[in-house]
Amino acid sequence: MQQPLFSIITITYNASRWAEQTFLNVLSQSYPHIEYIVIDGGSTDGTVDIIKRYESGFAYWVSEPDKGIYDAMNKGLQKATGDYVWFINAGDSLCTADTVQRVASLIQKRKALPDVVYGETNIVDEEGRSLGLRRLKAPRMLSWKSFRMGMLVCHQSFITKRTIAPLYDLQYRYSADFDWCIRCMKQAGVLYNTHLTLSNFLDGGTSTMQRKASLRERYAIMCKYYGTFATVLLHGWFAVRFYTAKLLKGRV
Repeated sequence: MQQPLFSIITITYNASRWAEQTFLNVLSQSYPHIEYIVIDGGSTDGTVDIIKRYESGFAYWVSEPDKGIYDAMNKGLQKATGDYVWFINAGDSLCTADTVQRVASLIQKRKALPDVVYGETNIVDEEGRSLGLRRLKAPRMLSWKSFRMGMLVCHQSFITKRTIAPLYDLQYRYSADFDWCIRCMKQAGVLYNTHLTLSNFLDGGTSTMQRKASLRERYAIMCKYYGTFATVLLHGWFAVRFYTAKLLKGRV
């Protein structure tokens, strides 16, 4: 089987603190068939200078104003030509220097390339120290219905064939990735669990206001795909589980 081409896309905006480590992480991957695309939102903090320092390793880059992160992601999708698209944004990274090689080796053993490839995610702090695996674990068998229980696979560990990847829906400011992953999975025939930890996700400490807005959007998305009645029931169960866990923790 021909070695697949991975279009890895990094979105930056005033990310001078994080951009270089992400660029170096992707550019140092041992797998040679990577198309690296960088979309910057018109940074003014020195990020563009860092981009120019590494531009010889990029298939494409641009720095211009956009309508937010998901608009920038759409620009990246529209420039991608690979078999797969994979978003690793500034501050995030691939877990090891051979992560892409390990993914490629696994999927090449199959009769046909899977439509979606996924794995686990490690959470890191601003100093790059591991905080452990993400609380929500990737299910052994994934389908579009799995996200009724939340975003069980982190966006940075969700790789999809470019041909089934839609543009992000810009009506969602905070959770378009949740909607996008569901739409990718609805188009997918084969979803493949690598059983690998694929990415490191920077715990950026999202503000309470943003978190609430994101949860409201996710609730609306879940109602759209899974029905309002089922979503209300599930959220009732989520609440019981959350407060039960808090009570038990308080007794320890």
